[in-house]
Amino acid sequence: MTKRLTILSTALALTGCSLAPHYERPTLPVAPAFPAASPAGDAAAAIAWPRYFADPRLQELIRIALANNRDLRVALANVEQARAAYRIRRADQLPSVNAAITGSRVPGKDDTITSTYTAGLGVSAFELDLFGRVRNLSAAAQAQYLATEEAGRVVRIGLVAAVANAYLATLADDELLALTQRTLSTREESMRLVQLKFDQGVISKLDLEQAISLVESARVVLAQQQRQQAADFNLLTLLVGQPLPATLPAPAALAETNLADLPAGLPSDLLATRPDVRSAEQQLIAANANIGAARANYFPRISLTATAGSASSELSGLFKSGSFAWTFAPQAVMPLFDFGRTSAGVDSAKAARDAAVAQYDKAVQTAFREVSDALAGQATYGEQLRAQRSVTNAETERFRLADLRYKNGAASYLDYLDAQRSLFTAQQAAVQANLARLQNQVTLYKVLGGGLQ
Repeated sequence: MTKRLTILSTALALTGCSLAPHYERPTLPVAPAFPAASPAGDAAAAIAWPRYFADPRLQELIRIALANNRDLRVALANVEQARAAYRIRRADQLPSVNAAITGSRVPGKDDTITSTYTAGLGVSAFELDLFGRVRNLSAAAQAQYLATEEAGRVVRIGLVAAVANAYLATLADDELLALTQRTLSTREESMRLVQLKFDQGVISKLDLEQAISLVESARVVLAQQQRQQAADFNLLTLLVGQPLPATLPAPAALAETNLADLPAGLPSDLLATRPDVRSAEQQLIAANANIGAARANYFPRISLTATAGSASSELSGLFKSGSFAWTFAPQAVMPLFDFGRTSAGVDSAKAARDAAVAQYDKAVQTAFREVSDALAGQATYGEQLRAQRSVTNAETERFRLADLRYKNGAASYLDYLDAQRSLFTAQQAAVQANLARLQNQVTLYKVLGGGLQ
């Protein structure tokens, strides 16, 4: 008995053996620092989205989206599915105990029938994981689950940023639409005066046609702005996952909206703050564990089947004294000639690991590029907006002077129309530059791992 216990304990101790390669995180395939400088301050990953997005209306829209967005629901369901798959695989490391009652009647010689009834508990085909096959499969399933969980966080961060960008786009649409309506009203009034002068023979038909063209151009822009406003509103509704409630706080003005500059930190920080990078690393860990499971197929696979209970030739005697019975049936399977199947399995697992390394490197490089692009935007959009607003101020003054000179007969109507067109273009560009600056800050917040809280 002692000898059997020693053999069993030795076998159980061997279950700690693993043939998986030692995992080492790949070196960063990017520069040690970002090319653009960034200000000091709290890291984006440490700033909760309600703190970064101070607009009450936007905060409520994000809360509703996090509760109702269908893409996020799919991602969360995938996480639960991966969690269940991991639990199933982890359960393979432990024996499953079943209760069963069986009965059989077998014809014998001389028309006799032999009856056998059994009842008891059994352990069926429990694998002694001497070479870590089951344990590595469990580790791979765990890594796959963690990768799916990180992918769910990617969807969550992306949703927060998408709602913020769509909301900012609707604010810009409102501002551009109001600007276009004011411009159209001004041009219609100007055309009315030009029509009167033409009817009195003061100006030529050329001036009249130029005024008509300017009015119709404004109407073209107005139709475009109305279409864009509807499209952005529909996108925001889709992201939120329901019609926008009428009880939302009033929207802010785009010109009064501001988002703080963010520090980038070091590229190595992305390994901890970016869930897509963490997901790629978990996929790499899973591929590494699968190599160990594939290598274990070179060695014997030992499984145990055992039962203990009661047996009797009569159903009425099944639970009587002296009916106890037990069975113990170990089985060892050793591959001899499989025509390269096991070797091909190991090669396949190694190739999958190499692909996972490449995917991890790509995830890191993509993260580095996204942060670098957003940092470049943070460093330049502010100056672009300042310059564009200066252009708008200059064009406003130019239009005022052109209007005075035209009314006093010192300038042609063509000069007046040109100044009006230039002012409208500059005003539109200022709104679009401000939108680009704010949306770049949202993107920077997302690519630095902000938005999880």
